[in-house]
Amino acid sequence: MTSVARLALLFTLLAVATLARGQQAFLITPPGSPNPYMQLLPIPAVPTLPIPALPNLPFAGMPIPLIGTLQPAPTRPYTVRQGIPQETKRQMMQMMMPIMTNVFRMSMPDAMNWFAHKIKAKPGLSFDDVLESMMLRANQLNFKYVGSNLMYKDFQAVLGDMEAPRIEVHSFCDIKVGRDLLRISPEFLVFLPCRIAIMEDADKNIWLMMLDWNMDWVAGYEGQMGITSELSRGAKDIRDKMEEIMVAGANGDL
Repeated sequence: MTSVARLALLFTLLAVATLARGQQAFLITPPGSPNPYMQLLPIPAVPTLPIPALPNLPFAGMPIPLIGTLQPAPTRPYTVRQGIPQETKRQMMQMMMPIMTNVFRMSMPDAMNWFAHKIKAKPGLSFDDVLESMMLRANQLNFKYVGSNLMYKDFQAVLGDMEAPRIEVHSFCDIKVGRDLLRISPEFLVFLPCRIAIMEDADKNIWLMMLDWNMDWVAGYEGQMGITSELSRGAKDIRDKMEEIMVAGANGDL
């Protein structure tokens, strides 16, 4: 699944939550408190309305597409839901674009940065040092290692690109939690297994990254989404272990 496809799916989920909560979906802080997201907007030279008018919204007059079923949990485990038409997905993403670009001021790199959890490795550690520490910690946590993608080697062999930095993606899995997630939503398979990427940036710094699927984002909505307390704890445990593996790699722990 491409990064753009993952982003589209994640923003579709965000759109569902947005429609469910109404306008207060964007009020992360209590009413009357400063909105942290509005700090990203340029300060106007003259007083303006709190919410700028957006006359060119592409969804003006557009019917809201039906994307839910009001049935969070399947009647039978591993029940695959009917696919969502591409036109419906296009409409939903077009509804989100003005929010992303005009309100949040997001470019594509900004959007990808939003969903990435990153940790910078300590200076002086080599790429192999980081990788070795990461693998050792995964083994200590009994986190199953299921494969790797040495992307930079393909850049060299297939594209003839010898200038690209070293980039590797390593995959891990918690069998029990993965099974429980798939029993509720087989479509969650597109996010499995869990991946941690290691890469050198333009300045030769080493970074560890993963998709940030923080359970705090759905706090209070677990029941509506069909997430049991046991499954919620399991998903949080996976993320905590992934972060611990990243921290160990970034610190060069042995």
